[in-house]
Amino acid sequence: MKRSLAVILILLLSACGLLPEVKDETAGWSADKLYAEAKDEMSGGNYTTAIKYLEKIEARYPYGRYAQQAQIELAYAYFKDGEQASSLAAADRFIKLHPNHPNVDYVFYLKGLVNFNEDRGLLGKLSNQDLTERDPKAARESFDSFKELANRFPDSKYTPDAIERMRYLVNALASHEVHVAHYYMKRGAYIAAANRAQYALLNYPEAPAIEEALFVMVKAYDALGMTVLRDDADRVMHKNFPKSAYFNGTAGKKDPWWMLWGSNW
Repeated sequence: MKRSLAVILILLLSACGLLPEVKDETAGWSADKLYAEAKDEMSGGNYTTAIKYLEKIEARYPYGRYAQQAQIELAYAYFKDGEQASSLAAADRFIKLHPNHPNVDYVFYLKGLVNFNEDRGLLGKLSNQDLTERDPKAARESFDSFKELANRFPDSKYTPDAIERMRYLVNALASHEVHVAHYYMKRGAYIAAANRAQYALLNYPEAPAIEEALFVMVKAYDALGMTVLRDDADRVMHKNFPKSAYFNGTAGKKDPWWMLWGSNW
């Protein structure tokens, strides 16, 4: 039996030697040609092929003049090809290796975009999808990247858009907390509901969702019989939102907060 297996193994190895070698079409290409071809492929939306060429630049010409730019382009190509994790890894690697590069502000901006779009995701294109139900991890990481960009590079051409997206993300995160508070209210976990609403109030005081957070606090404290806290929350709500529709129960379903963003990114 062992002898038969040995014979089969030898035959298989011999057969492997008869297979034609896969020819690398890029063999002998210069860094300049690889980069030019990668840019052409990206222009045509062929990001998978572009990635292959850019990776070859990194492997063959790690210290050439195209190496750093190829790393930036690679992070972008991964992003456009739907490989978010690879894009973030490439961006982080570039920032670590080249913290003073003149285009590092763009890389921070790209990091923010990757997580921004991951948070919206494919389901974000469906108008009935309540994105406050989703894990806010990507939104927080996106906000952090945009914030670092704004703090470190206030004059960057990418900073104004980053700040706008930060405003959007603040309301996204606040809305998430309010959604969770409603979840607890429905299950009679009034203390947890009040705590989540209070968290939104303390951490995102400028977000539009704060009006609803205050209303949840009023209802939660009322259900708990905590009249002093209820009246405090009610007073704050009347002062800041004197015409709130929540007072007369006419508050309808608002347009989802994610539909406020009109960017194509």
